[in-house]
Amino acid sequence: MISVTPEPDTIVTISRNTKAKECSVCVGEGPTCNPKELVLRAARNTSVKFTCPQPQDVFSVEINREIGKMPQTHFPDFNRTFTWDLKVPPGLSFQLDFPSPGMRQIPPSETCPDEHTYTIITYQRTGLATIGIFCLGGSITRIQVLYKGRESLQVPRDRKLEPLDFKVTVGPEIKMLAVVKVNLPRGVSDTDFLSANYPRGFPDDDLMRWDFTVPGMHNYTVNFLNHTESLCQKKELMVMYHKARGKVGIQKTLADPQPTHRQGSFTMTLFNCETDRTKPGLSLKFRVSVMRSGHPGNKLGSDPYCEMRKDSVLQEKITVLSGTKARLSFLDCPSEDLRLTAVKTIGCRSLDSCSVTGTLLTVPKMPTCLPTLLQSFTWHLIIPVYGTVDLLSPTGNLRQSLPGQECNGSVSLHIAEGDGSSIGYFCSEGIIHKIQVHSNVSITATAKDLSLIQGPFLNVSFSKKISDSIIYTVQPGMGSPALLATPNWPSGMKPYSTVSWIINLPGHLQADLLLTNISQPKCGKGHTFIKVQTLGSPEELLSRREDKEAEDKLMVPESFYLNMSNCMPENGHFSVLSKVTLQKTKLLLSGILGAVGAVLLLMLIVLTVFLVFRKKKRAMVNEASICMGKGNIFIPGDHVFPKTRSDSESHVYASIEDTMVYSHLLREPSYVGAIQDHFQGQPVDTYRTFMALQDGVPEITETAADHEPEMDEYRPFLDPSETFIPSRPRTPIDRQDSMGFMDRRMVDNELYTFKSTGDINMIRLSGANQILDPGTFIDSKGEESI
Repeated sequence: MISVTPEPDTIVTISRNTKAKECSVCVGEGPTCNPKELVLRAARNTSVKFTCPQPQDVFSVEINREIGKMPQTHFPDFNRTFTWDLKVPPGLSFQLDFPSPGMRQIPPSETCPDEHTYTIITYQRTGLATIGIFCLGGSITRIQVLYKGRESLQVPRDRKLEPLDFKVTVGPEIKMLAVVKVNLPRGVSDTDFLSANYPRGFPDDDLMRWDFTVPGMHNYTVNFLNHTESLCQKKELMVMYHKARGKVGIQKTLADPQPTHRQGSFTMTLFNCETDRTKPGLSLKFRVSVMRSGHPGNKLGSDPYCEMRKDSVLQEKITVLSGTKARLSFLDCPSEDLRLTAVKTIGCRSLDSCSVTGTLLTVPKMPTCLPTLLQSFTWHLIIPVYGTVDLLSPTGNLRQSLPGQECNGSVSLHIAEGDGSSIGYFCSEGIIHKIQVHSNVSITATAKDLSLIQGPFLNVSFSKKISDSIIYTVQPGMGSPALLATPNWPSGMKPYSTVSWIINLPGHLQADLLLTNISQPKCGKGHTFIKVQTLGSPEELLSRREDKEAEDKLMVPESFYLNMSNCMPENGHFSVLSKVTLQKTKLLLSGILGAVGAVLLLMLIVLTVFLVFRKKKRAMVNEASICMGKGNIFIPGDHVFPKTRSDSESHVYASIEDTMVYSHLLREPSYVGAIQDHFQGQPVDTYRTFMALQDGVPEITETAADHEPEMDEYRPFLDPSETFIPSRPRTPIDRQDSMGFMDRRMVDNELYTFKSTGDINMIRLSGANQILDPGTFIDSKGEESI
């Protein structure tokens, strides 16, 4: 037993479709049964039962619905027919619009692949006529039927109901049986059509029209596959062709050659005459074939008829894998309407297997037979486990495309993370030395013609894992301010992501950091942070988060580290644009002024020394002496001083080099040897730093002849390695007056000054038995003076 509740304006008819008499259909609990048909009209619950075990083999169900309402799934185990009755005022048409992919007409002998068969019939004064039987999936998009008709859908038993959602409206006024609108497909196609009531006779003295839309750059051909002609009593049997919106048509009979290789949309109208109804009527099955008519390389702007084929298969997008071959063809495809891209994947399994020197991103040579230029090349970089990808420009630094610093060059590089999150657009001649990303990366180079770009775009290498999501190494310079933007600026950073800039400043420069264009979100979890600290220092110069007020401007005296991290935003996004401006430090300015002053002072000293020695050149003639401090001895030569000591300038020195004061540098044994090796020399007017000899140095005696001293020669103060000692004069001196004499009161003092008046170590002079006090001066006559 089956319970049925027909909806309002619904009629359910259960009818027997075989001659079997052993099965009947009954209503309710009573004995009311009918072996042929049962009609249910009332919108109430009705019980239906059958007197045989397999009623679905005997009965079928027809459900007639009000137009616009979809059928219900009553009796799913039975063959079902759903019908919609359609009626409009006389002279008008009802219009059925079918959604994509449209409908396809079939003869009554065929079935639809999805077993959903649609039939359109019309009621005319001459009787019922079938406009056609249709399946889903074809080129028929609209049918207009005169006055009154019905559309039906047949679904076999055990088949799930999946009806087409077509649209029904009141159509225009027409003066024929029906109008069928067809959009022929592009490319090569063959589409069959049937006249009304096929294969039975077309309605007497009536006409039917097909409106064909032909794609541009296509030819159509009409072939009559099968037809029968009625015996005309009045009028003529013919077909008429018109171009779209054309007034002049071409008339043909069914036996004439039909249009072949024509272009443009057209209409075809079939006219039937007044026939002898006792004879076979008019029927027509015809085919419209479409093929391409264009030529390769036609320039039509944005050509919607471009046809690309790979190995003779029409495709909207062609992909050729590396290492494979394919035959490509392009028809009516202007180069400006095509886009050629290439993709390459680079990676390594582990850091140990990665290239040490890195991989240069270059564009390979493309085949010259392709109809357009290579405009885009994408590299997918796959990082190893616990790895980071490092990006460096082999021709200089990079810069990000930012306001006032847009990339206007021929090549633009778009860098994105593996999940598609944009990092930014970059080009050359900037301040970014290196970009490090702790994720897979895709880099897309775009240009009008990448084949014209010579040299690599980037050098890619892999390094150990970094703590941040992205790290920029930046080298700003004097001049225009450096702009630093968060990834995907001005849109927000990824949740929980971090970015850092390592900003290296040139020596003697400081940076003014300004945080501008800050967009702070409302954080659902965590906080956003902006931190600044100098390199190598744990102290933070700035620490700011979204719920705290902080300064936007900061002066950083040396290279520093700028870090930003995002939270899990609840509303809004986190993005920052920073500006770094370099300027000279005050220390540098004072150093420059001090250096200039020192140079001027040195020039003055040199000039003074020159003048003094020019004066001494005129005053001294063949005198030589050695000057020491208190305790040191002036040992005159054989020549007599022309002046007394007080009048002589032999004890006057223009300057003494500071470094020579620190005589601890002269304690090396090599210097003692230099005293012995060069004792024969007699430099004149040369200042010598006193050298105290170590204990155990033997007495030095003179046996060789004296050398003539060099006169009137100025010499700079020499390095200890270049210093030599003048020869000892003939005049005998006591032990403490010799060059081997060492006053122990000077040994403990760094500068060899007397620190006390303690005992001195006497060194007896060879050839004499007198001992002189170190403060005694012996002139050239052998007289003593204090």
